[in-house]
Amino acid sequence: MNETLVAVNGVRLYTRRAGDGPPVVVLHGGPGAHHDYLLPQYDRLARGRALYYYDQRGGGRSPVPRDLAVGWREQVADLEALREHWALDHVTLLGYSWGGLLAVLYALEHPNAIERLALVAPAPVTAAGRDEFQRRFSARMAEPWIARSRAQLTASGLARSDPEKYRRLAFALSVAGYFRDPSRAAEMTPFRVTARTQDAVWESLGAYDLRDRIRRTFPNDAAPRSLVLHGIYDPIPLESARETAALLHAGVIELATGHAPHVEATEEFVRALDGFLPGKLTATE
Repeated sequence: MNETLVAVNGVRLYTRRAGDGPPVVVLHGGPGAHHDYLLPQYDRLARGRALYYYDQRGGGRSPVPRDLAVGWREQVADLEALREHWALDHVTLLGYSWGGLLAVLYALEHPNAIERLALVAPAPVTAAGRDEFQRRFSARMAEPWIARSRAQLTASGLARSDPEKYRRLAFALSVAGYFRDPSRAAEMTPFRVTARTQDAVWESLGAYDLRDRIRRTFPNDAAPRSLVLHGIYDPIPLESARETAALLHAGVIELATGHAPHVEATEEFVRALDGFLPGKLTATE
C-alpha cells in the first residue's frame, strides 16, 4: 500500500495505490467526495493490477483554498498531471458516478491517452439526464418512512449515548435513496461531500450535452475499449447509461442494484470488472 501527497497544478492531491500490475486509475464520485467510500470493495480489483486512487481537488484529503477553481476543467487537468506524474503512457480509467462523467470528459480532452474506460453507474452525459436523476432521487428521499426513521433516530438518544453508531445510522438514512434495498446502505463506508466543490463542478458544466462531441471524437470504431456497468434500480436512469454505452460503442452490464453495485452486488461487480480491466492475465490481450 502506498499513500502520498502529489503536488500538481498548484494543489496537493492525496493519492493511494493498491496492488501491483497493469495500472488502473480510479475516479470517485461526488463531485467533492473522496475515494474512501469505494472501499473495501474496490480493493478486491487490486489482485493482478495496480489501482491508483486519489481524492480529487476540493474533496477529502485534497482540500484547497476557497478562492481556487475546482470546476470540471481543473479536475481534468489534475488527472492529466497525475497521469504524467505516474508516467502512464496510456491510462485505463475506472470511474464511478460523477467519476464516470469525469472519465468521459478526460477522454474527450485527451483521446489519445486512453487505453480503456470502465464506467460504473456513470453520471449522465447531459444536464437533462442529471435533472431526471435529481428528480428521482428527491422522490425517493421524500418517502414517509425516511422521515419516520429520522425522527425515531433523533428520539433514541443515540447521539449522546453512542455518537459513532448515531453517525453511521444517520449517514445510512442520508443515502438510502441510492439503494435498491435501503437496509444495505449501512454497508457503505460513510463519506462527506464538500458542497462548494460539488456546486462549482456542476456550475462549470452548465447546461451541458456531450453527445455530439462524443460522436465527433469517437466515430464508428474510434472509441477506446469501454464498458458500462449500471444498476437497474439506480436513480440515475438506466436509459442514460445505455445511451452513454451506445455513444462509446460499448456493452452494458445491468445488475439488480441501485447506485452502489459494489455494495449491493459485490461478487458480480468484481467478476464483471475483473473480466474487463487490464490485469496480469489480460494485459497482452
